[in-house]
Amino acid sequence: MQQRDIRFEIIFVDNGSQDGSTEMVEQEFGGAPVEVRVIRNLENRGFCEANNQGIAVARGEFIALLNNDAEAGPDWLSQLRPAFDVAPDIGMAASKILVWDDPSRIDKVGHLIYLDGQNRGRGFGETDHGQYDRMEEVLWPDGCAAMYRREMLREIGGFDEDFFAYGDDAELGLRARIAGWRCLYMPAAVVRHRRGATLGTQSLWRMELIERNRVLLAAKLFPWSLLWLNGVFYAIRFLAGAWASITGEGEISSFPGWRKKLQVVMAMLRADCRAIKMLPRMLRKRRRILRRLTTRQLRTLLWKNSIPLSQLSRKAV
Repeated sequence: MQQRDIRFEIIFVDNGSQDGSTEMVEQEFGGAPVEVRVIRNLENRGFCEANNQGIAVARGEFIALLNNDAEAGPDWLSQLRPAFDVAPDIGMAASKILVWDDPSRIDKVGHLIYLDGQNRGRGFGETDHGQYDRMEEVLWPDGCAAMYRREMLREIGGFDEDFFAYGDDAELGLRARIAGWRCLYMPAAVVRHRRGATLGTQSLWRMELIERNRVLLAAKLFPWSLLWLNGVFYAIRFLAGAWASITGEGEISSFPGWRKKLQVVMAMLRADCRAIKMLPRMLRKRRRILRRLTTRQLRTLLWKNSIPLSQLSRKAV
């Protein structure tokens, strides 16, 4: 990881991989001027716990996360770091994340949310014409390439390990916003990302985790005035997604044949059943959330950063 004009340490968390990743890192960085510490997990403990392990041993005032399926430009860290000098309540910095295979297209530049708890990257699938080349406030950063203020993490806690993976950065980001912290998008902090490389874009487990965690996020963090309407928003999104898939524009249309599509529906139902079983735990956590935003301010924040249904329903091209 070559980064210019900034001092940093590297903490590599290996989540039970069998592909020689740890040995490669030790060989690549052995004797390098940048300190590298390796944490080996014997099994996959999930995105949340692995990141919490790294955060716990990090010594810096700012914590940057970079997934193994992302590659940072040489000025990534030095371009993210100044975000925190803008104001003391900036707790998160978002990268400009481009599609690995086609860096002329945007993967995400911050995040948006639908009012049933589903979230998607801002600008997802758009051709990059410079329309997102200004520093601005966004809802939260994508966890594959983000920077966080340690003071913020110390105050609100790290990733919720019940989420395991997917939607976890949304939960942390929204929990931080509720506690009064803000996020700045830094367009010169560029990363290329292989979308869905961890489990694959057609992984049913991935789909199940995304759906389950959508419900958990809403139950834990949404204001009651929106939470009571969650089923309505979900039904509207489901119907819009079904129509988009029939017309060949929805994400589910990438699953070939009616059997595969039925498997996706069954995965969604399993996810919702598992989420229901976890609701008592989420509601207990809800009572412990640090809240500096009023219910009205939170509702306004979510509406302001909500993704249009037409964008959410179609797959990126």
